[in-house]
Amino acid sequence: MLPKFDSRIKILVIGDIMVDHYVYGDCNRISPEAPVPVVEFKSEQFTLGGAGNVLKNIMAFGASVDIISVVGNDSNAVIVFDELINMGISTSGIVKDPNRCTTIKSRILSINHQLIRLDKENIKPIDNSIVQRIINMLESTIHQYSIVLLSDYNKGLLSETLLEKLLKLCHAAKVPTLLDPKGLDFKKYEGISLIKPNKKEATLATGITIDSQESLKQACFKIQAITNCKEVIITMSEEGMAYYTEGILELIPTKALDVIDVTGAGDTVLAALGLSLANNSTLKEACEFANQAAAIVVSKVGSATASLKEIEERFSIQISKFKVNTNE
Repeated sequence: MLPKFDSRIKILVIGDIMVDHYVYGDCNRISPEAPVPVVEFKSEQFTLGGAGNVLKNIMAFGASVDIISVVGNDSNAVIVFDELINMGISTSGIVKDPNRCTTIKSRILSINHQLIRLDKENIKPIDNSIVQRIINMLESTIHQYSIVLLSDYNKGLLSETLLEKLLKLCHAAKVPTLLDPKGLDFKKYEGISLIKPNKKEATLATGITIDSQESLKQACFKIQAITNCKEVIITMSEEGMAYYTEGILELIPTKALDVIDVTGAGDTVLAALGLSLANNSTLKEACEFANQAAAIVVSKVGSATASLKEIEERFSIQISKFKVNTNE
């Protein structure tokens, strides 16, 4: 029987949710109006991106998840609500801000080749009134969750003001926080339990060129000093993953055999780490599981997900280590 994580686990995702819009068509000629390709429309697709992809990964593992995010009061917000409802996820944590637009990324593709991407977004920090609405929401619900995952795409939701208040709230409630960061200033994440940058983000945030195990350890130490976090994980693509805790650095080689598309792999790692740690796995076990999930995802096209069944079929020994719900 397929092992299952404890069904009592409930995860909260707080982050920038957006709409991924794909337009598919045929491209056989150049426009007579300008030297640009003409795409003859065939179909289009809307799906959730950003923090929405973290949700999809958690759902693929079979876990319970809620989300807090901000959208505009526009037609694209309707798409966000409809997609969440179709996934069976509550929309009560989605705040509508009439002064913002819902982030949407439109991609024009022909024969699986992306010709252009058009982004519509508002990246200024959310207003203090929205911050307070979110904090009020959290004050009454935070104890329901085993862990909080922060998915920062730098679209304005995770402002310094919101981060300061929500991290203090989570700390007081003894709910661990796990962050996928964005940008150069990691100081705003002070108080996070665990931070998970990729190698490039870690290099830019610390100013340390990561080209050896020693420089990797130095970068982890500096990130820990900047954020006052307990643990640091750095993902390094084909070089695998590193985790740093209690002054010790450990490396985990990549599990990927066939890398087709790395899109969304960071979201998969965030979701897998969160689920594992909420299930009281050790940091090493959580990283092993996340590494396995990422190996499945990068072998697929687009922002894909990995199910427990897929991981078990490929890594049966490793997944059997995780604690299961004995009532299943």
